[in-house]
Amino acid sequence: MSTKTKTALVTGGSRGLGRDMALALAQKGIDIVFTYHSNKAAADKVVSEIQSLGRKATAFQLDTRNISQFDGFIKQATEHLQKETGSPDFDFLVNNAGTALYAPVKDTTEAQLDDTFNIHYKGVFFLTQKALPFINDGGGIVNVSTGLARFAIPNYSVYASMKGAIEVLTRYLAVELGARKIRVNAVAPGAIETDFGGGVVRDNKEMNAYIANVTALGRVGLPEDIGGVVAFLCTDDARWITGQRIEISGGQGL
Repeated sequence: MSTKTKTALVTGGSRGLGRDMALALAQKGIDIVFTYHSNKAAADKVVSEIQSLGRKATAFQLDTRNISQFDGFIKQATEHLQKETGSPDFDFLVNNAGTALYAPVKDTTEAQLDDTFNIHYKGVFFLTQKALPFINDGGGIVNVSTGLARFAIPNYSVYASMKGAIEVLTRYLAVELGARKIRVNAVAPGAIETDFGGGVVRDNKEMNAYIANVTALGRVGLPEDIGGVVAFLCTDDARWITGQRIEISGGQGL
């Protein structure tokens, strides 16, 4: 007896953590629709990588801070799914897209705070809201938070605060969507070697060494440390996990 192939929508899937999440989900037999901000060439490469794993993949451009794009994007994505699968619905939403803000409280501008809010909270809230009618009952949502919502490193106050709000939203979504058997969880990566924030963790040797020194497992995280956990949360093995914050930091700042 064959089971219907499931589909995940991943925001910010063309690079870094989002790329690894998309690939890890594909390795679980899940088809992928993902968004990218501006680098179509990188997105096309990820599409090819997913297809090489035997899964379907499509990339759509979306600026997740621009709420006015959401109706058009949802229409585009669901019409594509209708054509490909016979249904506009999908199974999992992974709210990953984001940027860093590294600024001390005394220097942070209103424009910086508003931009971070739009990307990391308002965009996540309303994209989720608009996606809900198309998420299959029994599916799941994974929101991406940060270890910085638990431990404090100077100059991340605004970014970490928005992620703290996402963790609270995750619990409320889990309760409100429980009747539909939709599970909602947050993953909270620690410091990861990517180009995030200008690649500071990857490229600054002093920063890298400092983080490794305060991490129980003795190194900085890699993108491939994260995607498998997100993929696990989108499987039946995680059917009894909802409303949780799962930190993936190697024990940073314990």
